[in-house]
Amino acid sequence: MKGILKYIKPYSAYMLLTLCLKFAAAMMDLLIPSLLAKIIDDIVPTREVRMIFWWGGVMLICAVLSVTTNVTANRMAEVSAGGMTRQLRHDLFSKITYLSAKQMDDFTVSSVVSRLTSDTYNVNRMLARMQRLGVRGPILLIGGILITMTMEPKLTMVLVSALPFIILIVWIVTKKSIPVYGKQQKVLDEMVRVLQENITGVRVIRALSRTDYERNRYDQVNENLAQVEQKAGKISSASSPATTLVLNLGLTAVIITGAYLVQKGESGPGAIIAFLSYFTIILNAMLGITKIFVMCSKGLASMERIFEVLDAPEQMPVLTLAEAWEKGDSKGGEQESADARSQEEETKCKNVPLIEFRDVTFSYNKKGNHLSHISFALNQGETLGIIGATGSGKSTIVNLLLRFYDVDGGSIWIDGRRIDTIPFKELRGMFGVVFQNDYLMAASMEENIDFFRGLGREQITEAAGYAQAEKFIREKEGRMDASVAVRGNNLSGGQKQRIMIARALAAKPRILVLDDSSSALDYKTDAELRKELHTHFGTTTTITIAQRISSIQGADHILVLADGNCIGYGTHRELLESCQEYRLIYELQMGSGKEVEKENG
Repeated sequence: MKGILKYIKPYSAYMLLTLCLKFAAAMMDLLIPSLLAKIIDDIVPTREVRMIFWWGGVMLICAVLSVTTNVTANRMAEVSAGGMTRQLRHDLFSKITYLSAKQMDDFTVSSVVSRLTSDTYNVNRMLARMQRLGVRGPILLIGGILITMTMEPKLTMVLVSALPFIILIVWIVTKKSIPVYGKQQKVLDEMVRVLQENITGVRVIRALSRTDYERNRYDQVNENLAQVEQKAGKISSASSPATTLVLNLGLTAVIITGAYLVQKGESGPGAIIAFLSYFTIILNAMLGITKIFVMCSKGLASMERIFEVLDAPEQMPVLTLAEAWEKGDSKGGEQESADARSQEEETKCKNVPLIEFRDVTFSYNKKGNHLSHISFALNQGETLGIIGATGSGKSTIVNLLLRFYDVDGGSIWIDGRRIDTIPFKELRGMFGVVFQNDYLMAASMEENIDFFRGLGREQITEAAGYAQAEKFIREKEGRMDASVAVRGNNLSGGQKQRIMIARALAAKPRILVLDDSSSALDYKTDAELRKELHTHFGTTTTITIAQRISSIQGADHILVLADGNCIGYGTHRELLESCQEYRLIYELQMGSGKEVEKENG
C-alpha cells in the first residue's frame, strides 16, 4: 500500500470531499429509521395529521439528500479512481519502456500486458470501491450499533454478539483469497502469451495445419485459468452467504427478543420497527464491507504485481567517468581504468576508432558464452560484414552495440567513450537500424519511414530512393500516403525490408546496422542498394549481418562467427585464404569455380 500513496496524494482533497459526501449520505440513512420510530410512537398517537405530514416530509428530504449525495460521491469516486489508475498505468508503461532487455525477458511480454490491463483494472476497482463503501459501510455499521444501543440495549447486545463471527469469516476469506488471486493473474499471463503466439503466427499455424493443435493448447490454458477462477470464486463467494447466515440468525434472535420485550411492555412497536430497519442497514453495511475485502484481495494481489515492475531496480545505469574507471572490466581493471582516464584525450586527438569491441564476452543466461572474447575496431565510414551460422552470435553483437544488454566481460567503446557512459538517447541517436524481425505499423508508407521523428517529406522520399523502395511505392496508388496493413501484410517480404531500410537511412545516421535485412531482396536489388549506400553514405559506418557472401564481400572488414567465437577476421580475399569456414560458405554459394577468383585477382 505504501507505493500507492503517491498516486492518491494528488487527489487527496477530491477524495476528502467524496468521503464527506459519503459521510453525509450515511448520516441521512441513519436518521430515517429514528424519524420513523418518532412518527409511530410519538406523532401517530396524537392524531395530528399535519405533524405526521411534516415529519414525513423531513423523512423524504433525508431520503432525497441521501440519494443525491450518494450518486454524486459515487461519480466522484470513479473520477478520482480513474485518474489515479491512468497515472499508474502511465508510470507502469513508462517503466516498461526503460526496462533492460534482461528484465523484459524475466517478466515476459505476456505478463507485462496483463499487468497493464487486468491488474490495473483490479486496482481501479479497489480504489473506487474503497471510496464508495470504505466510509459508508463502517459509518452505517458503527452508527447503527450506537443508535440501537441507545434505543434497545438488550437487542443491540444480541446483534453485536454476531459480529465476531462475521469478522472471523472476512479474515479467513481475505487470507485465503489473496494468494489465489495472485496465481490467477499468473495463469492469465500464460493465456495472454498463447494468444499472442497464435495471433502473430496465424499464417504459419494454418499453413502447417496446426489449427487443431493450437486450439487444444488454448483450451488447456483456458481450462487452467477457469479452474483457478473457480477456486478463487469459491473462496470469495463463501463470504457473503456465510455473513448473511450469521446476520439472519442474529435477526431471528432480535425478532424473538423484540416480541418478548413488546409483550412485557418494555418497548414500543415503533422502536422495534426502527431497530429492524437499523438491523437491515447494519446487514447491508456488513455485506458491503465484505465486498470491500474481496475487492481488496484482488486489488492488493494486482498491486503487488504492478509494483514488482515499478520498483524493479535500474539494471543498466549510465555511468559517470569515475564509476566507469572503478568498474573496469573482467580482466581486472587497471588497464581498463587507464583507458577510461585517457578517453577524453583520445577523443580530442580523433585517433580512436568509432566502434571498438575489446575482448567482449557475453551470455544471456550466464551459463556458457553466446559471445566469447570478441574484438574488432571500425573507423568512421568503414564497413563491417558479419557472417556465421544460425545462433553463432551475430544479432547478439547488435544487441550489445545498442546496449540492450551489458557485456559480462571486456568493454565496448564508441567514439572514444565507453558505451555505459553514453546517455541512451545520445547513444541510440547515432544509429539507424533494421532488425532481423522488425515490424511495420498500420499507417501510411510515409509514417512508417518517418516513425514519429518529424522528418521532412524530401528526406523521406530521398531515403526511399536509396532503399530501392520508391518504385514500388509509386505503384502503390502512386503516393507516400498509401496505407500499410498491420505488420505490413499487404506487402511482400522484399517490399517490407526496403521500407524498413528507408526508415533506417532517413535520419542520416552515423552508424547503420543492417541485421539480415536484405534476405528477401533479389540479387539485383541487393546490389543496387549496396551501390547507393557506397555512393551516398560513404561517411556512415555500416555493420551488415548477412547469410549471403555477396552482401558483405565488399566490406572493409568481415567477421566470421561460430558458436560465439571469432574464427575469422579480415577482408574477403584474406578470409578466402585464411578461414576454411568462410571459404566453404563462399564455394557453396558462389560455385566451386569461383574459388580461383582470389588467385586471379
